[in-house]
Amino acid sequence: MFGEKPHVLPQHFAFIMLPEFTMMPVTSAIEPLRIANRLSEKQLYSWTLHSVDGQPVAASNNILAMVNGDLEQIDEHATVVVCGGLNIHKYADKRIVAWLRKTARRGLDIGSVCTGSHVLAEAGLLDGYSCTIHWENLPGFSEAFPEIDVTGSLFEIDEDRFSSAGGTTALDLMLALIASQHGPDLASNVAEAVLHSPIRHHSEHQRMSLPARIGARHPKLVGIIEEMEKNLEEPLSPSLLAKQAGLSTRQLERLFRRYLDRSPKRYYLELRLKKARSLLLQTEMSVINVALACGFSSPSHFSKCYRSFYGRTPYRERGVPTLAAQST
Repeated sequence: MFGEKPHVLPQHFAFIMLPEFTMMPVTSAIEPLRIANRLSEKQLYSWTLHSVDGQPVAASNNILAMVNGDLEQIDEHATVVVCGGLNIHKYADKRIVAWLRKTARRGLDIGSVCTGSHVLAEAGLLDGYSCTIHWENLPGFSEAFPEIDVTGSLFEIDEDRFSSAGGTTALDLMLALIASQHGPDLASNVAEAVLHSPIRHHSEHQRMSLPARIGARHPKLVGIIEEMEKNLEEPLSPSLLAKQAGLSTRQLERLFRRYLDRSPKRYYLELRLKKARSLLLQTEMSVINVALACGFSSPSHFSKCYRSFYGRTPYRERGVPTLAAQST
């Protein structure tokens, strides 16, 4: 199980970097291991970097990362970490999926950082496990893998599977590992060395609180927006939202105008369109299914609203020509 003290030191990590991987989670995962070695004056951990084909791979920031080899050169006892980033659905190809399935049969600890959970799910390695993924990718992941228990936590450790949401959450994941294997004092010293204090618990939320995000702490406004975010597929009417909050429809309008400078109907529409954009960019769902998942019963109405807000149609967002363009 991930987190148990290894029988042999150093414990070896193999980081598999997929194209457009985000660099911060990778460095946030490796640096604690390096510093733990230095502070303990022992070789507790080692690591290598890999790509699917053994060739250098470009991160999302366009930095070209050199690797130690391809998938077949990964140590047979390594702890495997799949490192994802942008456009992850494009890179869950047959090679990585087949290799992960074969590797999982050997009982190794396998995990991910950032959007790597998408690839583990595609390989069937998260069936029956809890996992997490970056909050921007939660809607698309939930639509693509509705049977998987995905949380909004910073990181998840479930038996021989582990995942972190991206950014600096990989640091928290590795600090939890170090504390479990080699004691909380070493983990605290590593955290202090990288100026990361306090160490965050895995269950903490990824995003800022809703009041912080909207810049307002009015309790009824916060409660109404929470209801909106819970009901994007089947939007609630302004009158029902007002009734649930103990307000009149006119009071609801004034509340949104005062704090958010828009009507409740407009704010709700923007929430739904933002979810739609995430699904368009992160999944292979059809435009019609995206529209339905975001509360639009008419594809034409969805396209009109989307174009008004983003300046392009849902089809253009994906780089897919419309039927009219295809016929010219």
